[in-house]
Amino acid sequence: MKKTMRLISTLLMFFAVSALVLPVQAEDTPGTQKGGDAGLAQELSNPLADLMTIPIQMNYDQDIGPLDDGYKLQTNIQPVVPFSINDNLNLISRTIVPVIYQDDIVPGAGSQFGLGDINLSLFFSPRKPTSGGLIWGIGPVLLLPTATDSLLGAKKWGAGPAAVALTMRGPWTVGLLANHVWSYAGDSDRQDISNTFLQPFAAYTWPSAWTFSVQSESTYNWKTEKWSVPVNVAVSKLVRWGKLPVSLQAGVGYWAESPETGPEGFRFRLQANFVLPKLF
Repeated sequence: MKKTMRLISTLLMFFAVSALVLPVQAEDTPGTQKGGDAGLAQELSNPLADLMTIPIQMNYDQDIGPLDDGYKLQTNIQPVVPFSINDNLNLISRTIVPVIYQDDIVPGAGSQFGLGDINLSLFFSPRKPTSGGLIWGIGPVLLLPTATDSLLGAKKWGAGPAAVALTMRGPWTVGLLANHVWSYAGDSDRQDISNTFLQPFAAYTWPSAWTFSVQSESTYNWKTEKWSVPVNVAVSKLVRWGKLPVSLQAGVGYWAESPETGPEGFRFRLQANFVLPKLF
């Protein structure tokens, strides 16, 4: 685990230092690239961007379960909706709706398909970065027991705090998203939830609207005292389907740390992020 955390720290430190030392072009919008497709592609790396988007993300994980025979194909529908509260403040709604197919994860249970538990985060965020270029947001995160199969969800209601902080320097976007969820109601026969989620991320966007990103979606379970640490890298390209901007992404990851019955080895990701006209 120590080697894993050192690897993640080294990668993120490299991206952070690079972002800070690279000069911002004088003609650029402060903290970001120029407009056009490259500017929009970089904004899609910002979790607090004032953009209405619908990312559809497919993840494949393997070697799951006590016998390492299981696999999971999870499609996350993740609408992001910004609301303008006033001239200075936005409310960003980020929802994760998982649709899951899994097989041989629980011995003798076969396969399951259906909806998982929905995760909803709300971030109150200033509409402009601070004088130092920091973009930030805070708010609550909610876990809703919407799973259509008992093996696809925790059967618990959960809530807790969430926060995002990032900076955009020239073509670089570097930041951290974090939350903690405690369960407060639900099936008393299921284990209570106390999970910390950490998502450090760094991305570089070229003028051609290609983006390279590295991030982790790490979770620490305080009940079992176990880490789940995938390290993911991805490339994406902003294209246009008619007038509709769409960011297409492909990525690969590796489970540097996981519980005994958790996924192992490599994981794979495909994503399409649709940028829609803002409604609010």
